[in-house]
Amino acid sequence: MSYNHQQIEKKWQQYWLKNETFKTNIDDNKKPKSYILDMFPYPSGSGLHVGHPKGYCATDVISRVKIMNGFNVLHPIGWDAFGLPAEQYALNTGNNPETFTKQNINNFRKQLQSIGLSFDYNKEVNTTEPQYYKWTQWIFIKLYEQGLAEIKDVEVNFCEQLGTVLANEEIININGHMVSERGNFPVIKKPMRQWVLKITKYAEKLLKGLDDLDWPNSVKELQRNWIGKSVGTLVDFVVENNKCKVSIFTSRVDTIFGVSFLVLAPEHPLIHDLTTSEYSQAITQYCLDAKTKTDLMRQGDDTLKSGVFTGSYAIHPFTKSKLPIWVGDYVLNHYGTGAIMGVPAHDSRDFIFAKNKNLPINFIMKTNNKNEPFLGTSEYINSDFINGKDLETATNLIVKKLLTLKQGKVHTAYKLRDWLFSRQRYWGEPFPIIYWEDGTISTVNEQQLPVLLPKMTNIKPSNSGNEPLTNAPNSWLHVTRKDGVKGKREINTMPQWAGSCWYYLAYILKNDDGTYCDFNSAIAQKRFNYWLPVDLYIGGQEHAVLHLLYARFWHLVLYDLKLVSVKEPFLKLVNQGMILGENNEKMSKSRGNVVNPDDIINEYGADTLRIYEMFMGPLTASLPWLNSGLVGCYKFLMRIYRLVNKDEYKIKITTKNDKSLDTIYHQTVKKVTNDINDLNFNTAIAQLMIFINACYKAPTIYQQYLVNFLKLLNPFAPHIAEELWFQFGNKESINKSQFPSYDEKFLITSEVTIAIQINGKTKITLVVKENLNNQELLKVVNNEEKVKYWLQDKTIIKTICIPNKIVNFVVK
Repeated sequence: MSYNHQQIEKKWQQYWLKNETFKTNIDDNKKPKSYILDMFPYPSGSGLHVGHPKGYCATDVISRVKIMNGFNVLHPIGWDAFGLPAEQYALNTGNNPETFTKQNINNFRKQLQSIGLSFDYNKEVNTTEPQYYKWTQWIFIKLYEQGLAEIKDVEVNFCEQLGTVLANEEIININGHMVSERGNFPVIKKPMRQWVLKITKYAEKLLKGLDDLDWPNSVKELQRNWIGKSVGTLVDFVVENNKCKVSIFTSRVDTIFGVSFLVLAPEHPLIHDLTTSEYSQAITQYCLDAKTKTDLMRQGDDTLKSGVFTGSYAIHPFTKSKLPIWVGDYVLNHYGTGAIMGVPAHDSRDFIFAKNKNLPINFIMKTNNKNEPFLGTSEYINSDFINGKDLETATNLIVKKLLTLKQGKVHTAYKLRDWLFSRQRYWGEPFPIIYWEDGTISTVNEQQLPVLLPKMTNIKPSNSGNEPLTNAPNSWLHVTRKDGVKGKREINTMPQWAGSCWYYLAYILKNDDGTYCDFNSAIAQKRFNYWLPVDLYIGGQEHAVLHLLYARFWHLVLYDLKLVSVKEPFLKLVNQGMILGENNEKMSKSRGNVVNPDDIINEYGADTLRIYEMFMGPLTASLPWLNSGLVGCYKFLMRIYRLVNKDEYKIKITTKNDKSLDTIYHQTVKKVTNDINDLNFNTAIAQLMIFINACYKAPTIYQQYLVNFLKLLNPFAPHIAEELWFQFGNKESINKSQFPSYDEKFLITSEVTIAIQINGKTKITLVVKENLNNQELLKVVNNEEKVKYWLQDKTIIKTICIPNKIVNFVVK
């Protein structure tokens, strides 16, 4: 009777692969479709830990139910395999990143298959394969043709030890200094010639598109804040004894009469023209120091706002007062105009700066507390022509006068910056770009794609920023045009984000023979029209902004080019919670709390792992791993197996329905169905447990109910469900069967829950038949062991019965 999970699970995994049970018919558009997607993993050398399968198991539950409900399901997996981690490993060990990456992918695939996930491995994609990144390069060309990709000199975060540019998100703050997240190496700011993608041109579309998405509000707010739309006013401040004008953007132009200084970002282009010789040395050093800080460090609320005076003054457009012009690193050059008007009485950061520099703090709104900035709205004072006006009227009057003076206009600003798209690394997609000796730049002919990443042994970047591809073979590096003009390929590579921006489309383009159909072909358009958008996308919240924003940007461009038929790629998004270590900390090698799923599967089986991860709590909650909970789930599965295989229970299984399980069966089907649809997997499993308990107590077990129970179990524990399904004589996979339905008439129960009270206090509740009279009710209650326990050693003075509600024992 013993259940050999290792043998049985391997048997069914091989069966599913051999019979292509989960193969998607990508061109069958006759059925309703369901596109279920996981955020594809980076295949690290350490493999999976038990936290990773949580999202995969969730999508697997939904996919299996959709298949059983007659949907054409696309549930694919792939590998986001370019990027810094593999290259750093290669540099540290002397291995080739391509070889290392393939080994990792093979290990990941083996681990995923051992969990029994219903991925269609025919659709597997790998961002490092030439046939994949051919289309990454092709999309880049489309961006370039639309004027959305350009090369220009920009200030970047550069890490000498890693030899590459890093995004702000790849940098951390240690003791006030910028260091790389990977390796904790120093990072500096330096100007470099880089490719950028003009995502800012899509800021408004990206913002509006969020409104119709079924995403967590927290994620949508993160994206809205990242885009950072502000509607306000551009104001030009004339500089005393200087031809320059300092333009500032403000969303609160109504506070203009409270301005007592201006502050420029250390990168502002006018600093040189505005700095007098007296302050030149101090300004130069200050601007250099600012290069050692990230934007987050510069804008931290807990920092003392620093700055240096330029020696110049601006003239207030209305009062004509002189306003000192400072340089301060709490102002960012890429937001607004890189300059702000300091209103310390009504802005927290300006208040700190003014206090630090002993600058005037002019309150222009009534407040009873002048020891801190007043950030709300109240009656205007000391504000000339807007005194006593409301906010809207005051704003309109000021804008009108600025327009008359030709010193201002209404303007919309965004925090969003253009996307820095170059990396000085080897392990990435080559750009399809050629620089010609005649000074022109061109994209590679589409017929010549992909531009292959050359095979190289020396892939080490230099600490000065020279790209590894500088050392590529001349046959790759240098090209000649038909007219004899010589050229050189771009030697930067694309960032890891590139391949993940469109991978959900790659699954649709992938043919059964491993090739991809052309992106702009009629077949591709037909597939996109059918499969898009992704119906359910599950992944970690760490990708809430960048990956999702970048993918939405690329998708909107493709939509505008009429290559895809929907505006948004991901209709519904769910962020699964983390599985923490037993010590409630994030799993990591350094903490020593990592649990390897291979060990769990070996000892308890994949079904136990799956059931536990879905049962431990809500999908979106972060919860600690507890072995006691794992053991409980294993025992539950063994109870199911015993019910079907142990003689003392087998004899209860009958083809005749004695009706004893009618209500609990239909309740179970309804609850499991609804809970799965709502992603409440933990409560669905709890209901499955209730049903099995009822089966053990029932005088007989109607076989069809037990068979249908296996269909309900299948999405969660597919191996044992498949095994028992075939034991009942079925010849096709349980996944080919129809998911059960329930009958409402059986849900109308003739039972009620009553409270058992002792001296008016409820001790327990009991489920009894409805409408029992006092005598019948007391007979049932007095026969209950739990009631006997509470009444032991007590003298009953009086018994109060209220049918269908309570039985109250008055005792002493």
